[in-house]
Amino acid sequence: MLIYPAIDLKDGVCVRLMHGKFDQVTRYDEQPATRLSAFAAEGAEWIHVVDLDGAEAGEAVQHALIGELTKAIDVKIQSGGGVRSANDVAKLLDSGVSRVVVGSLAVTQPNDVAAWLKGFGAEHITLAFDVKIEDGVPVPALKGWTQSSGVDLWTALDRYPKGLFKHLLVTDVGRDGAMTGPNLELLAEIRRRRPDLVLQASGGVSSLDDIAAVKSLGCNGAIVGRALYENRFTLPDAIATAA
Repeated sequence: MLIYPAIDLKDGVCVRLMHGKFDQVTRYDEQPATRLSAFAAEGAEWIHVVDLDGAEAGEAVQHALIGELTKAIDVKIQSGGGVRSANDVAKLLDSGVSRVVVGSLAVTQPNDVAAWLKGFGAEHITLAFDVKIEDGVPVPALKGWTQSSGVDLWTALDRYPKGLFKHLLVTDVGRDGAMTGPNLELLAEIRRRRPDLVLQASGGVSSLDDIAAVKSLGCNGAIVGRALYENRFTLPDAIATAA
């Protein structure tokens, strides 16, 4: 299983949100390139970079900075936030990003996203569903996690038949940044329903035990953010646990 250390960009610096709320921000690094370089030096094969300003604004805001980061460090980057068009996907890929994360539009415009998957290739796009648990049902949230999509995760996934896409990233927003442990029940259900997908788990990872638990479910990757920034464990130890 791969470990994806996370870099969330807001106003050009590295931050983490609590429960996906833009008014609950912790600033960590003033120089994102320094953090990116450190992650790469510690053994990261992939790094997950999010344009939080773009996610909030609904349009690309920091894609130029993300492009600079991809050129500065020799590591694979998966990145999204504010991706709203095929042009946004193309720009990120052209800048050196290895895989583009498509969030809200994966729910609201599945036909367009399906066309992108066919045009750019399933290996170059990750569909990200940020869910809130409503009455026990996972429901994707939109526009920087501020609005409910009104459809459940299973309906949203069913719009993409087997073979159309490959990489799936699911975040339980209620656990994101809270370090309360990942939603193992949700991940297990996704694994059961869609064994065809390469699943990345996100939200709540706070210990090496969490990483081991996610791996045991058959997840292919885990996004790790605040736990690394607050030294709950080291990236090399996380990588070793996931191996």
